[in-house]
Amino acid sequence: MLTKRIIPCLDIHDKKVTKGVKFKNNVVLGDPVEMAARYYDDGCDELVFYDITASAEGRPIDIEMVTEVAHAIRIPFAVGGGISTLEDMSRVLLAGAEKVSVNSLAVKNPDIIAQGSRAFGAQCIVLGMDPLAVDDPERCPSGYEITTRGFRERTGMDALEWARRAVDLGVGEIVVNSVDADGTRAGFQIPLTKLIAENVPVPVVASGGAGNAQHLVDVFEQAHADAAIIAGMIHTGDTTIPAIKAELVTAGIPIRQHW
Repeated sequence: MLTKRIIPCLDIHDKKVTKGVKFKNNVVLGDPVEMAARYYDDGCDELVFYDITASAEGRPIDIEMVTEVAHAIRIPFAVGGGISTLEDMSRVLLAGAEKVSVNSLAVKNPDIIAQGSRAFGAQCIVLGMDPLAVDDPERCPSGYEITTRGFRERTGMDALEWARRAVDLGVGEIVVNSVDADGTRAGFQIPLTKLIAENVPVPVVASGGAGNAQHLVDVFEQAHADAAIIAGMIHTGDTTIPAIKAELVTAGIPIRQHW
């Protein structure tokens, strides 16, 4: 049985980790390299770093930070934000990241997925998607519309249709980050995650809304997610990765045990 992955997310702005609700009212939490090293020591399975304003500001990812993180940890990590070309992907991977996450760029230029998959392998290319619940079946039959640029722009694209197309283009993993749940700590959007997980043949990562270990149990058991992204619940010290994993073990969720 494949184990479920726990993935801390570090949202980066001005070289600092921040956290807000739906990308608003962000509070500075600490140094990304120090936090990455701490979560690695605590036993997380992977990490993901998003430069949350790079795409909107039209600037590249901070390669120096990627290199520093790669030297501080010994687990896979993904990087997203400010990646506009195949050359940007190459720089990130050469700096030590295992995966590149594309979101707004892929909506604007879907062929970047195919280019990256051909050049580096599907396992390196992650689609980040930010779906918003909508009540317009003619526009979005799945009930979810893709947004871009940090939830700032609505695209009219149906979330399920986009997920399937991305897989056809060569994406190796999909992160489903619910716009409605982001930063709320009220639980993952189970119907949304389940919709994508049950209709694509690649791993699906649940993102947005994690507030306690039971939320992870729910998304693994009910939505069949392959991994779950967590942020505020550990950034604030309310809980720890070992404590979360202990609760998952008690619930019978297959995980990698590091302690």
